[in-house]
Amino acid sequence: MTLTFLSQQWKAFWRSQNKGKSIAMRIVMGILIVYLLINVSVVAFFMDKILLKTFPGQDVLQTFNSFILYYFVMDLIMRFQLQELPTLSVRPYLHLPISKNQIVNYLSITSLATAFNLTPFLLTIPFLIKVLIPLHGAYAFWGYMACILGLTMINHFFSLWLKRKVNLNAIWMLAFFGLLLIVWALEFYFKIISLSTISKNILNEIIDQPLASVVPLILAGAMFFINHRYLKSNLYLEELQSSKTSVKSSTEIPYLDRFGKVGDLAANEFKLIFRNKRPRSVVIMCMMFMLYGLIFYNNPSYDGYGHIVFCGMFMTGIFIINYGQFMFSWQSAHFDGLLSSRISPEEFFKSKFLLFDVFSTFCFLLTIPYIYFGWKVLIVHFIMFIWNLGVNTVFVLYFANQNYKRIDLSKGGSFNWEGVGVSQWILSVPLLITPFLIYAPLSYFEYSEIGLGVIAITGLAFILGREFWLRKLVNIFENKRYIIAEGFRNQ
Repeated sequence: MTLTFLSQQWKAFWRSQNKGKSIAMRIVMGILIVYLLINVSVVAFFMDKILLKTFPGQDVLQTFNSFILYYFVMDLIMRFQLQELPTLSVRPYLHLPISKNQIVNYLSITSLATAFNLTPFLLTIPFLIKVLIPLHGAYAFWGYMACILGLTMINHFFSLWLKRKVNLNAIWMLAFFGLLLIVWALEFYFKIISLSTISKNILNEIIDQPLASVVPLILAGAMFFINHRYLKSNLYLEELQSSKTSVKSSTEIPYLDRFGKVGDLAANEFKLIFRNKRPRSVVIMCMMFMLYGLIFYNNPSYDGYGHIVFCGMFMTGIFIINYGQFMFSWQSAHFDGLLSSRISPEEFFKSKFLLFDVFSTFCFLLTIPYIYFGWKVLIVHFIMFIWNLGVNTVFVLYFANQNYKRIDLSKGGSFNWEGVGVSQWILSVPLLITPFLIYAPLSYFEYSEIGLGVIAITGLAFILGREFWLRKLVNIFENKRYIIAEGFRNQ
């Protein structure tokens, strides 16, 4: 049956209208993958010399063993980000005498065709042939290979299972990255565990007792069974997902579904951001700002809370600052359509608040590793996160009502001054200065903690009073929306 599915998918590909574009993309991606795999093979061949030069005086095989688990942790993260789920149009087969097991087996087998599953072997086989076999023989080599196969399959089927869970509920993604942060903290901050030691002990045991490699193979089989069972139980749900879009505007982001039309509007803006060059470049810049704290926190000359307040405001609120300064210009091309639709101004503004909340929360989570520099850093980051959600969102949306500059989304952000007007320069004043107007006087009289408390209370008060500020913003918008629309049209 698997061969039948492959044959029909092959025919569907060649009969599709976009096969020319698909072939070109596959050729380019194939060349890129082959090039990367060749580089991996070259690195693996010279791995013993690289390790000997990087870690002089240490046993090369032991050093290699200590990095295996680190590699598979990074492999899992890369799979989660880049590996695509195997697909098959299920509906045409549902009324035929074809069991769900056959469909799921096809999806499981075809999912194995990925460079992620080939890379561990290209990276280890040349090194092991040169180093392991002369010392411990072929028996240990095959046990080692079985262990690598088991770890690879565990990662493979776990990543597929996790991505399917995330597609239905985004909380699984937060749990996954939260677990990785906990492991990072336990190893590098609290020094409780050591993945390198665990990795070395496991691989040494495999080398001494090759039959022990059956353990990762059994775990891989268990992970295959879990993924198989989950996919089988949700087969209809995944196929019928497309039919839901005809009933309502699907957000394709499960977390946003609970917010109704507001969630739909926020999801559409997510799509606008990631499908267009200019807003996408803003997001990329925001991610780069997550490293901003390393400039200050590694410098012993910076003491006190002032620099942490500054960094915390930027890192947790950089999306609000960078993206929000051009609100509503991002939607200037279809602003007239928004005005003529059944979307109320309240829903429109609530979607902006939701967009800011989601991005800022994500940015705050990315700053959690800065706890390495002390708990006070994380506490101040959280305080500035509250400030950004409460105060800066209101500032940004207020000045959005004064912005009539159009933006071409297809243009890049570098040296592009389109959409920049007086409101952007005025907006920077309250965004950057207001928290320091609260903090600086109290800090001068050595009441820094009280200053942080006032900032936190102010931000929380704005969050709790969001409905009040929402009504104010809506009233201003209703008075100026036609002026804004005319400004977008006349440029």
